[in-house]
Amino acid sequence: MRKLTYYVASTIDGFIATEDGSVDFFPVGGDHGPAITAQFPETLPTEVRQARGITKRNASFDTVLMGRKTHDFGVKTGTSSPYAHLRQYVVSTTLPDNPDPAVELIPGDPLPKVRALKRESGLGIWLCGGGELAHTLLPEIDQIFLKLYPIVLGNGTPLFGTGLFGAGARLPDAARFRVITSRIFEDGVAFLKYSRIR
Repeated sequence: MRKLTYYVASTIDGFIATEDGSVDFFPVGGDHGPAITAQFPETLPTEVRQARGITKRNASFDTVLMGRKTHDFGVKTGTSSPYAHLRQYVVSTTLPDNPDPAVELIPGDPLPKVRALKRESGLGIWLCGGGELAHTLLPEIDQIFLKLYPIVLGNGTPLFGTGLFGAGARLPDAARFRVITSRIFEDGVAFLKYSRIR
């Protein structure tokens, strides 16, 4: 079975974007970027890979899942196929059809499709965002790879969407993870890998 990995950047107060979807507050530079990119070159958009001359084969993932807002971020930068070097899926109930010939639309509940993808052979499946989709797919998330930035944003898009558990709710077993590796870079970014406890 292939693994579904939520690989994402977050602030220390648990936000992955501002309320309007911007991620410009995450600092560029430092020593964490080159080290993580060397390990996961396929997580850079295709145009960025080409601009940097990155030709490495996909190391960990051959498939990417994204929500409509995450995909729209790529559209705003001029491409409707941001990860052309991967199989791309967009989960949306509001898009009328595939946003690009290289992108497949999942118009309804994504859980059955993700379960089918996990049964296929190949590299892993990358859930690149956003928080609401991570909330929906939590039962199938096997790993979380978290780039934790030493920033407090105050509000924005939560790591797992809103309203995951009500007040006084018992944490379900499906939401339990353990740290498998961690690394803290000189620039203050922590890279944490979590694995689901089954």
